[in-house]
Amino acid sequence: MSEHFDVDLFVIGGGSGGVRAARIAAGYGARVTLAEEYRVGGTCVIRGCVPKKLMVYAGRFADEFEDAAGFGWSVPEPRFDWSVLKRRRDAEVARLEGIYDTNLMRAGVEIVPQRAVIEDAHTVRLVGSGERVRARFILVAVGASPVKEPVIPGADLAITSNEVFDLEALPERILVVGGGYIAVEFAGVFAALGSRTTLLHRGDRLLRGFDDEIRDALGDAYAKRMDLRLGRTVQSLERRGEGIAARLDDGSEIEVDQVLVATGRRPNVAGLGLERVGIALDRAGAIPVDATSRTTIPSIYAVGDVTNRANLTPIAIREGHAFADTVFGNKPWCVDHRLIPTAVFSTPEIGVVGHNEDVAREIYGAIDVYKASFRPMKATLSGRDEKVLMKVVVDCASDKVVGVHLFGHDAGEIIQAVGIAVTMGATKADFDRTIAVHPTASEELVTMRVPAVTKRPVAVG
Repeated sequence: MSEHFDVDLFVIGGGSGGVRAARIAAGYGARVTLAEEYRVGGTCVIRGCVPKKLMVYAGRFADEFEDAAGFGWSVPEPRFDWSVLKRRRDAEVARLEGIYDTNLMRAGVEIVPQRAVIEDAHTVRLVGSGERVRARFILVAVGASPVKEPVIPGADLAITSNEVFDLEALPERILVVGGGYIAVEFAGVFAALGSRTTLLHRGDRLLRGFDDEIRDALGDAYAKRMDLRLGRTVQSLERRGEGIAARLDDGSEIEVDQVLVATGRRPNVAGLGLERVGIALDRAGAIPVDATSRTTIPSIYAVGDVTNRANLTPIAIREGHAFADTVFGNKPWCVDHRLIPTAVFSTPEIGVVGHNEDVAREIYGAIDVYKASFRPMKATLSGRDEKVLMKVVVDCASDKVVGVHLFGHDAGEIIQAVGIAVTMGATKADFDRTIAVHPTASEELVTMRVPAVTKRPVAVG
């Protein structure tokens, strides 16, 4: 007798990856249930990329008001109202959440607003109601959560990137701890909106893993916009009157109104029931999966940040789509994690696709590096002390472009288009024969003729 299942697919987690997988699977005729204990939309929509980008836009108006004078505009002294931004941002998030709900329901997906845990290879228990659901396949798409690491005395006084969206007022003074995407972006936001901002990172450069020259350019830009402290750590936090005193490893103190810790995120696996079915976590606390996103249990899959492969929303979406196509659509394919365009919404922005110089040299041996560094056209009249940096990394043997690194206005928009070319395997010759769009900053990508650096393998012996 064939085994009875209540649904074909049970998705645990209503973020980007889970929602995409549920919709695509339902489109193939699968019976799908999705459980989400908080809000449908996940980190990106509810308390991540989307609301943060809206705050980035808000902060950049400060530069626009200041720059306008150089172009003949007389702008009255601007005044920022945090409550207006918060209200309108939250309303937009709620609107997007409603769209996610509607799209799922239109696809025929049942949404259950409860926490779900795994009981066996085919059974999920809804914690609120106690109901058990038998599923042919289970997809874990629960994402990750921010952590306050390392643990220090007074850590409970700090907030994370979750709670930052709940602030009822703009802090007059804020300390941001961390050196990755989240720390860099929020430090830029608060500095732009008028907070006296300190960005503190234990390393000697921000954004580990990015191109060193891009990292240096960001550090120089941020040092002009805020109090940037590198090579420092926080030893303790202590309530002092209405503020918080942060003691640093060099014995100094910083008094602020808020401390935002953005030092890392960990997969949301606690209490999920993975150990009950024999799924062992990896060293990072993530769920190990194969190229098809399947775990060691054939009926259980996982996508997105909970797998710690490439923790970006578009990757979770593609993983969810690939899963549904493969399992329910008879269209097997896997996500290629080797070439991922990405952006950091600092001010100025960073856009990257492919490898930096060091990694490219390890992989390809001989490489050429083309560079352009210049003052953006807009800054010639505004007088803003700002620069644009662009780098193109080329494999000498094949002439393929294997890395593009941008620092400057709209780098995120530019890198999306460049990412198409690099993903298709464009060569430097392809770039060279592309007609420039003038006058733009991005035309530099197709007008760099002479390598600034040529790196070849070091002879041994």
